[in-house]
Amino acid sequence: MVFAEIESQLRTEGGWNMHIAIALIMALLVTAGVLWFFFAPRKAYRAPLRDGVQEAVVEVKGGYNPAVIEAEAGMPLRLIFDRKEDGECSSHVVFSDFGVDLALPAFRTTTLTLHPDEPGEYPFACGMNMLHGMLRVLPGRHAGAGADATAGIATTAANTSMPDSGNSDMHSTTGGGHTSDSDETDAQTAQKNAQTPDSGETDIRALVARLVVAAVCTIPVFGSTMLMLYPMPNWLQFLLMLPIVGYAALPIFRSGFAAIAHRSPEMNALVSLGALAAFAYSCVVTFAPNVLPENAREPYFEAVGVVVTLMLVGQLLEARARKGTGEAMRALAGLQPKTARVVRDGKETSIAIDDVRVGDVIAIRPGEQLPVDGIVISGTSTVGESMITGEAMPVAKTEGSEVTGATINGGGSLRYRATKVGKDTVLAQIIDMVTAAQSSKAPVQRLADRISGVFVPAVVLVAVWSCALWFAFGPEPRVTHALVAAVSVLLIACPCALGLATPLSVTVSTGRAARMGVLVRSAEALETCGKVNAVVLDKTGTITAGKPTLTDVLPFGKWRRQADDFLTIVAAAERDSEHPLAVAIVATAAEHVDAADAAQTTDFQAIAGRGVTARVTFRGLPHTVAVGNTDLIDDLDVDMPDVTSDTSEIASETIHDTNLDAIIADMELLSQQGKTPILAAIDGHLAGIVAVADVPKADSRQAIELLRKRGVEAVMLTGDNPTTARAIASQVGIDERHVIAGVRPERKADEIAKLQSQGYTVAMVGDGINDAPALARANVGFAIGTGTDVAVQSADVTLMGGSLMGLVHALDLTHAAMRNIAQNLGFALGYNSIGIAIAAGVLYPFTGTLLNPMIAGAAMAFSSLCVVTNASRLRLFDPDAEAAKNKTYRVRKPDPSKNNGNQHSRKGTIMGLFSDHKAKKEAENMGTMGAGHCCGGHDGHGMASNMGDSAANVAKDPVCGMSVDPATAAATREYGGVTYYFCNPGCADKFAQNPAAYLG
Repeated sequence: MVFAEIESQLRTEGGWNMHIAIALIMALLVTAGVLWFFFAPRKAYRAPLRDGVQEAVVEVKGGYNPAVIEAEAGMPLRLIFDRKEDGECSSHVVFSDFGVDLALPAFRTTTLTLHPDEPGEYPFACGMNMLHGMLRVLPGRHAGAGADATAGIATTAANTSMPDSGNSDMHSTTGGGHTSDSDETDAQTAQKNAQTPDSGETDIRALVARLVVAAVCTIPVFGSTMLMLYPMPNWLQFLLMLPIVGYAALPIFRSGFAAIAHRSPEMNALVSLGALAAFAYSCVVTFAPNVLPENAREPYFEAVGVVVTLMLVGQLLEARARKGTGEAMRALAGLQPKTARVVRDGKETSIAIDDVRVGDVIAIRPGEQLPVDGIVISGTSTVGESMITGEAMPVAKTEGSEVTGATINGGGSLRYRATKVGKDTVLAQIIDMVTAAQSSKAPVQRLADRISGVFVPAVVLVAVWSCALWFAFGPEPRVTHALVAAVSVLLIACPCALGLATPLSVTVSTGRAARMGVLVRSAEALETCGKVNAVVLDKTGTITAGKPTLTDVLPFGKWRRQADDFLTIVAAAERDSEHPLAVAIVATAAEHVDAADAAQTTDFQAIAGRGVTARVTFRGLPHTVAVGNTDLIDDLDVDMPDVTSDTSEIASETIHDTNLDAIIADMELLSQQGKTPILAAIDGHLAGIVAVADVPKADSRQAIELLRKRGVEAVMLTGDNPTTARAIASQVGIDERHVIAGVRPERKADEIAKLQSQGYTVAMVGDGINDAPALARANVGFAIGTGTDVAVQSADVTLMGGSLMGLVHALDLTHAAMRNIAQNLGFALGYNSIGIAIAAGVLYPFTGTLLNPMIAGAAMAFSSLCVVTNASRLRLFDPDAEAAKNKTYRVRKPDPSKNNGNQHSRKGTIMGLFSDHKAKKEAENMGTMGAGHCCGGHDGHGMASNMGDSAANVAKDPVCGMSVDPATAAATREYGGVTYYFCNPGCADKFAQNPAAYLG
């Protein structure tokens, strides 16, 4: 019957009826107008230059006007956002490329000063990703005329009137860090916001008031028209709708039509068009019914009321969800006390925390919060650091211990010296990093952004053609069917769900991670963590506790009878080193050596990955000292031990000290015991060995086992010798094949690159300065929060607790976040695709009914609610419960065909005392050298040599030591009339910078 009605409409005496032609022609004209309206080029506003600063005023009302701003690179740009509306949609503006998420109070102006250094296009959007604008930075012609330009710097100031450029409170950089011109930090700003109602609270109260009015006016109409509980005349329904249209929905209509005027319509625009179309149609039905056919005189007042009410419910839930995502940071900032008790002139004085300066001595009593970071100078206590590190157990603090602001003192009293205040405290850096991460965009969001760019135009076109086709070919009443289809399409479409799908999950997950003691620098890092299939772990300080102890002292030659002097001289040389092994040597020496015998150190030099050299004056005698590994001893051309005594009593010792095989056997024995042997040379002679042991952390084995169960390969990368590295690896469960030992710091990044070339997505975990290049080279770098500042700055994620279980928790959370994002995107895309098709009437031939606009509005509100609720589930993430699950990550497996056969072997380029000995022993084992080449007869002098391959058709990359086929080499370089071949262009570039360093 339904199909018969449609078919009858297609047949007329003259073919096509006039109304069909008119409907199609009008639809084509409207389509052309819509396409021009949305996609025609927009005129850009060029920010004028005044007093060395570019300035643009951006009106925020349903969109951004101007929406496209042009400015010069290298010059400060002051953007004054003049917000002329309330509501949640435009309450924030996000510059993801600059790490800025700026709150815009309603009916106020807010200034943002950017210092863009690089030309390019930098998009910005509202916090719900529905309003969009573009900052177009052009090559500068006046660079240097204004303030110093630093890429990505932003300053903000909120005012009730146009602000002065000097009122800048905060600077934020693209890297996620924050700097400040004043003493006020983000932590203090957050603290103030927690104490005083902000614009978000005002918006929520306004939403609640509008929602109450809408619900009270809608329920009577709904009960009459939909539930048929009692009759209600049309004019009474009209009167009940007036408060909704004139008050409750007014912000929606204002924003919606302003967005249309700005040519950037969003959800408010779609709802405004649909609701007002239904309201206008109902008014015609009520007051001029004769202009409509008799079968098209049904009002839709209840649809208007229900749609607006549900829209307000969705906005209220979204506003509360956004407010909730910052609760973790506000709670953390609220822990910081407003005052500090400092000791000045021998008296304790309470001052504002803003007045604390570096060097002040602060007195802390039991149960108090620490105001700033510092070092304990007296007292003993325990400090709860769970809000910073995520570790539940309090940490003992004594003289010399570092303490962190916002942590809680236990039962003892402390005095400590402030070392970091204001913007430099750990708390301020945490808040800065999390804020930058929440304002950044994950790569997966690019898909949503591309779809959002055409979503609203597509919905409008679907509504237009639905209206035209139903009017042209639909059964009677055609007008009603056309109107219902168009309104339903406009109401059911929900760009809000699509816009919130990614950023809301990112915001919630990074906030949850911060409470766990895991700081994620950006949304991109969050997404990359979900793809990791190999984790490279530094040994010292990452797998191990990083607090080694000196276990053995083995002096040689004349130092055998002066063991304490030997240890004193070695410790003096290591005194200025930051390496944990050096700290262990110095600490032990301090316990055994009289302070009167203290040595003086000059000309200290740390050689990355090898050791240290220094000039030590001990008891009036100067000594040249080198302490490090075999590479350092070889480089310095060190001789065998100085044996000055020939008495029979020590003849066996003399034989031992002049036999290089015996010395190497001592080193290997120590290494097999899990100790790290360190060589010491004094005055050009090998003087002895000191051994240091660093035990694995208590949970390292558990963490590595969990990684293995999740399908993630664990690799140890260390500069330590292979025997010690394998001993530690066996203790924590790392496969011996995954141990890469004896790697210099500058080559750690190369090892990361080799793994990446084999198809691995690599996460690097480290804590020292020597790990910084590898952290930067990895797909995602994890820094141990207890490590050096350089390592933390080079990493994408910081594990504040220092435990490897934090790595497992971080990976579990990122996988949960990416699943959540995928669920949100899948739901948003699926809902809109199916919902719009149903609203357009694709099911009418089978059901004989169209979707009621009221149901369409309810579905739209429900879609946003589902996305918000699903993202909020991440707040309940339990790291311990997740860690207990034996699950495997769904990560991409490496492609075996990309494995270049590299076994991570390390090749030296300089022949010395130990490298020459090793080469000779290997040659003897292959039968290529005569028996006369005995290590015991080594003369101790270094000898430069190129280590080529035995095969004539194979060359060796002089940088990384890999074998390279000249015919297929990735790059070549000429030096000294000789052609050198390289495995990759990176090695070639390094060689070109300093060829002599790689050729000996």
